[in-house]
Amino acid sequence: MTFMAFLVFMLLGMPIAFVLLGSTLTFVLASGNYRLLESLPQVIFSSLDVLDLLAIPLFILLGEVMNEGGITRRIITAARAWFAWIPHSIAYVSLTSNLMLASIMGSATAQIAIMSRVMTPEMERDGYDRGFAAALTAGAGLLGPIIPPSMVFIIYGVIAQVSIGAMFMGGVLPGLLLFVLISGLIAIIARRAHNSPTGERDSIPLWRATRSALFTLSIPAVIVGGIAFGVVTPTESAATATLMAVIIGSVFFRELKWGQLPGVLSRTARNTAIVLFLIAAAKAFGWVLVYNQIPQQVAELLQNTTESPLVFMLLVFVMLILVGMVLDGIAALIILVPILLPVAQQSYDIDPIHFGIVTCMTLSLGLLTPPVGAGLYVASAISNVSLPRITKWIFPFIVATCLVILAVIFNPWVVNLLS
Repeated sequence: MTFMAFLVFMLLGMPIAFVLLGSTLTFVLASGNYRLLESLPQVIFSSLDVLDLLAIPLFILLGEVMNEGGITRRIITAARAWFAWIPHSIAYVSLTSNLMLASIMGSATAQIAIMSRVMTPEMERDGYDRGFAAALTAGAGLLGPIIPPSMVFIIYGVIAQVSIGAMFMGGVLPGLLLFVLISGLIAIIARRAHNSPTGERDSIPLWRATRSALFTLSIPAVIVGGIAFGVVTPTESAATATLMAVIIGSVFFRELKWGQLPGVLSRTARNTAIVLFLIAAAKAFGWVLVYNQIPQQVAELLQNTTESPLVFMLLVFVMLILVGMVLDGIAALIILVPILLPVAQQSYDIDPIHFGIVTCMTLSLGLLTPPVGAGLYVASAISNVSLPRITKWIFPFIVATCLVILAVIFNPWVVNLLS
């Protein structure tokens, strides 16, 4: 009954948070056990009463301050100056800008929105097919959930009760590997996607662009370096980085005005509320699954299927790809991790950090896969490109991400080397 309600609500096009809450209430009404309603508020409150979740609004605030303070624009300007001498440089500018933004923002959807607004028109002016430009922006946006800081890593760390700092460091090498693979894709595909180049070159001096970028690059240095050396927690690093962004944007670049802060704080509060409401709804739905002993049934099924940790990870990989196609990544993470992680640890002795990196990366792939594909829709809407046109170019980026995930599955040291 619960899953039938879930499917009906999904088909009606309801927001995923309301789908999860509606399915939870359907179970309570169908079971006739109304005493569960007394426990439901406690479950929802406890899902949000976690100190580490404070990092989420702080990183969202950091992204807003960067945009208003001119920091994002200077990242792109520096990348254009650095790669002006390379053929198809503007495509590498888009990719490198995504990498640098990923090391600061931690949200793939926000990153795709920003880069689609800025880079898609730039690439089209340089002669690229608009569909390829939008697809590259969406594909490179997957660096957001992998390169630290990452919102999904924070949520996984809270659920699994593992070090968020270890999750951050575990995502560094997989993220860099994805960056290298996408660079190779650009070299192969860009020539075919390049129609009528204008030959425009930036006249910005390299030294001037680099000087501005140094202020910006100090922000990810504080985030990653502080966590790597144990100086700050992820939440403290987010607060420090946000303060730095305010100072850089208002004092050094003089683009962030005090009058802009109410709007910045308002957008931060709204976006934070969306994420936290989704977390609470997913936790409530997961509670229903536990009440129905779904985790025990899944564990028994998997244990009867294979005794190999590698085969188990491959099965999880395939299952999460399918789940990511129909369910929001954060919601899927909150629902599935309490089910799958105990099986991975107790039955297959899989390291929770390794399992977490694979899980988060695979669910993030759902940003590019229909019918949900939030990242795909964002890139399509902001770039003003039809969905079929962007889908034509997105497949190689999906394949590249899958190859990185498989490399991590077969080589756990890629995660454990830095974490």
